[in-house]
Amino acid sequence: MKVAESRTMLEASRVNLIIATLLGIALGTSAYGETYPHRPVRLIVPFAAGGLNDVVARLIAPYLERSLGQPFIVDNRPAASGIVGTDATAKATPDGHTLLMVASSFAVVPATHPKLPYDAERDLAPIGMVAKNSLLFVVNPKVPANSLAQFVALAKANPGQLNYASPGAATQTHLVVELLSQKAGIKLQHIPYRGGAPAMMAVVAGDTQFTAISTLISLPQIRSGAARALASGSLSRDAQLPDLPTVAEQGFPGFEAIQWIGLLTTAGTPKDIIERINAELNRALGDPDMIAKLAHQGLSPAGGTPTQFQQTIATDLKNWTEIARAANITAE
Repeated sequence: MKVAESRTMLEASRVNLIIATLLGIALGTSAYGETYPHRPVRLIVPFAAGGLNDVVARLIAPYLERSLGQPFIVDNRPAASGIVGTDATAKATPDGHTLLMVASSFAVVPATHPKLPYDAERDLAPIGMVAKNSLLFVVNPKVPANSLAQFVALAKANPGQLNYASPGAATQTHLVVELLSQKAGIKLQHIPYRGGAPAMMAVVAGDTQFTAISTLISLPQIRSGAARALASGSLSRDAQLPDLPTVAEQGFPGFEAIQWIGLLTTAGTPKDIIERINAELNRALGDPDMIAKLAHQGLSPAGGTPTQFQQTIATDLKNWTEIARAANITAE
């Protein structure tokens, strides 16, 4: 009888444990035994206030505050190409109370900085992609090219005589144009500037002939006639420029060059916490008001699962590393 009673009690304990576990997942209870979030959440932006990452973080934070019931404090850590803020997140307590809003440069930095204080895949956990936009391939209006094919032909006829502007050495634009150059068999001279806006203005002024830059920066210049768009870097045509062919349509199948913004946290954060933040993020991205606010910044909502975002990061890391090595591009 005692053995039977003992077995019954053991089975009851197991059932209670299962129920408690399921309730914990449903309520967002962490491995630390507290409902998430149980204190203010720090949202690190590894760039200066006023930049696109910062703007998106400040758009998303109020939605997450309302849905999760704790303040979300935006913490700008602008230094060393985002490395300082990223490292702070990598070394934070893995409990979901430190988040990181990164740009697609997150996958460029490991390809061009051989010595980092963190591992981009091992030390950080993806939550979800927040927003994205195309890089637009543009020229000064005086350049005699109305399509990407014409520009490639012009570059082949004048090897090394055309130049392109980038927001800086070892940036995404630098790698993207080098990738295009490799695939097209052309040679362009790289002129780095200190930021996307100065790079765009260099093309407008005619100091450089070509660049690949975000929609937010390039679209006003294209619409005013100060620059001419040759191609969109997304795999499908940009909704804001539906008549503009993609790079892939113009003889480079599979070519993609987009700028994305995404949310990460510290590796080791409980899966249920990551999934809860992801669910609230996707809910926010489906809100018509949020969609309109992102569109005002030249962005479209992304969303998706942590796994999908991880796959994007892994693919970008692989591609940018290969390009950086082939073109001998480093930030040092």
